[in-house]
Order: sequence, then C-alpha cells, then structure tokens
Amino acid sequence: MSKNEQPPAAAPPEPYFLPYQRAWLQDASPLKIMEKSRQVGITFADAYDSVRKVIQKGARLDVWISSRDQTQARLYLEDCLAWARLLSQAVRPLGVRLLDEKSVSAHVLEFASGLSIYSLSSNPNALAGKRGHVKLDEFALHQDQRLLYRVAKPVTTWGGQLCVISTHRGAGSVFNQILREAREGGNPMGWSLHAVPLQKAVDAGLVARINRKTGGAESGEQFMARLRAGCVDQEQWRQEYCCEPADESASFITFELIDRCREPGCLKDHAWLAASANALYLGVDVARKQDLCVLDVGERIGDVIWDRLRIELLNRPFAEIEAELFRLLQLRQLKRACIDATGLGLQMAERAKRKFGWKVEPVTFTAAVKEEMAFQLRTDLEKRLVRLADDPRLHADLRGLRKETTTSGNLRFVGEVEDSHCDRFWAKALRQHAARHNFQIIARMG
Repeated sequence: MSKNEQPPAAAPPEPYFLPYQRAWLQDASPLKIMEKSRQVGITFADAYDSVRKVIQKGARLDVWISSRDQTQARLYLEDCLAWARLLSQAVRPLGVRLLDEKSVSAHVLEFASGLSIYSLSSNPNALAGKRGHVKLDEFALHQDQRLLYRVAKPVTTWGGQLCVISTHRGAGSVFNQILREAREGGNPMGWSLHAVPLQKAVDAGLVARINRKTGGAESGEQFMARLRAGCVDQEQWRQEYCCEPADESASFITFELIDRCREPGCLKDHAWLAASANALYLGVDVARKQDLCVLDVGERIGDVIWDRLRIELLNRPFAEIEAELFRLLQLRQLKRACIDATGLGLQMAERAKRKFGWKVEPVTFTAAVKEEMAFQLRTDLEKRLVRLADDPRLHADLRGLRKETTTSGNLRFVGEVEDSHCDRFWAKALRQHAARHNFQIIARMG
C-alpha cells in the first residue's frame, strides 16, 4: 500500500452497486476526485456514502455537500433519505435551515447518532467555519471553483474526507487543472483518481441495471446512440459523456463566463411577462427555413438583464412569426426591440416599425455591427450584467461562435451547432443592444 492510500472502508452491499460505484465507495483516501459521465449513478452511490459516514460506529463528523443549485441540493438529500430508510436508520428531515446570520441555508437530515448531512447550493460562504466531510458535486459547474475549493478544504482538517465529483466544463476549469496536475504533474497533493466515461459504465452493466428498473430492453449500443442523439453538438457528447474537456482556445465565449452568469429557473412565460412591473427588452434574429427564428426577451432588474422568455421558430410561416413578435411588442413593459433587418428580416422589421414606432429599431447586420454587438454581449457577461437560462442549447450557441481574420485582415464571426447558426447568440446580442441603447437614452434624459 502506497503512502497516499488508506485502508479500504467497509464494503457496500453488493446488490446495489456496479464495480465503478463500489470502487468509489471503498476508497477512503483523504482526497479523491472523479471525472464522470452524466447519468451513471454516481450521485446515488455517493449519497449512500454520506449516510454511511454519519451512522457508522465511532462517527464524529457531519457531512457537507455543495451542489450546483438548490434543486440538486434537495435531490441529493432525497437520495440520502431513501438510503437511511433502506438501512433502517432513525432519521429526521429538518427541511431547509438557516446556517448563519447571512441567510445561508441548507437542506438538513439529522440522524440518531447526533450527526447531520447538510446539502447546500453552490455558495462558498456556506462552508466557511464548518468541520466534517465535504462533497463538491458537479464541481466544474460552480460559478467560482477556486474560491469554493479554498473554503472547502479546511473543513476537512480534523479528519474529514474531501470528495470532488464532476463532469467536465472546459479545459480551463479548476476541476481539469486539478486532474492534469494529478496525472501529469506528479500528483503533489495526493489525489486518488477515478474516471467513469459512459462507455465504462455501460460495459460494467449500467444498461442492464436500467432495463431491470424500467422494464426496457435496450442494448448498450442503443443506449449510447440514444444519448448521443440527444446532445446538441459533438462538444456536449464528448465533454459530458466521454470525460473529454472542451477546448477553450478558440472560443469567443468561455464556459467560465457562461457559468458565472447561469441562473437556473429564470425563464418565465408570456403571462408572467404581462404581469411584470420591470422594463423588458427584445432581440429578434429573423429566419424562415434553414435557420431558427429566435425571439429573446430580457427583464431589467437594477443594471442586470435577466433571461425571461425565448421563442424559437423553425420553418414557420412569416405570419406566425409576426404574430409572436407583435404579441410581445404590445406589452406595455417592453421598452425597446432590436430586430434583424438583414435580408428576410427587412420587411418584418419595417412592418413592426410602422405599427409600434419608437419601440422598434431595425438593425442591419454588417460586419462592423456584428463585431460591436458580439463584443458588447461578451462584456456584459464579463461584468455579470446578464443572467442566463440554464439551457444546453443556448450555451452551445454561445460557445459555438468563433471569430476569424479574413485574408484581407478583417474580423468576421462564424459559428454553427447542430440545430442553429448561433441564432440564439445573435438574438441575445440584439436584446442586449436594445437594453443598452434604451438605458443610454434614459441616462441622457435624466
């Protein structure tokens, strides 16, 4: 046994776990990290580990789980509660509890041992000053990985274990930096490494386990093909299912910018917009057949624009597109709309301008205009003046844009993902342009 290895923990019950899950559970190393595919049952297995940590004889430390958002925090604790009941443990769900005067909250399970499992959202402050075992779930998707790790590591000083679990989110993430240093830099921190790409999980019996649970009869090949077909592009497939981090070198918008502005649950419906008291702004990237026509609505709260509604129309009649557009323009809260007036969009922009006047600004997409709006959107992301919907299709469009220099030395923007020519990017850039222009007018008037 090497100096970095620890004696194995008690073996988990065989019927419930596949080999890669057992390997994770039996690893008692002080620092362990896993790069994984989505949907391979690691969270389910890790919830068992959390319960085991607080119920075993001599246990003295609580367990703290940091999840990517409140929904995942709640779901993780539901898995813990299911394991506690299966293991016939006396447990009391305490719901959401405030942890300190800063209104940091956690979902809490309290056990007869007197110890608890705390499942938190991604706020690093929630772990400050705590003591116990720490699980950083979907670590690469946290908005500030470096700060979260700095706060989490001291929590384990008095004998706790630090577990990091995640899919990849770009080659430049702190998560990938830790993995590279462990694999290529001599592993000075002594991480115990685990990797579970989807193919490994399928080979270990994942599909057979799913079939028994669902009554299905998929083969491993059919299962893999179905998940691949559900990905918006090759980058998503390789990164989220094959444990291969995406190259960030050519990206105009990085994963870090997206994750810092990502806000789950921010999208609303038309009825919600009609009841809003805040200013709304609209960007429209017009298309008829080959590309998406995208209508993107944002709400201003303070100096931040929040994603509220995105309508996507593919191969729909102009009459239908115009009806959706006019329905939004009729909202009294909608203060300005920028509409792509290039090619097919010219007539629609002119008709909207005639009907709604000052609300509408037709925008002709020249190379200079595209450059200005693309950089303005990136600046808004850098300054966190945008809150983005947690939508893989939107993220793929933002990531799909590339800037190129032509042979004549001019800059141009190109990009394409499997269902879009970055149409969602340009609709959002138009929306931000509308909000910025309107804000400047108000500032001058004030």
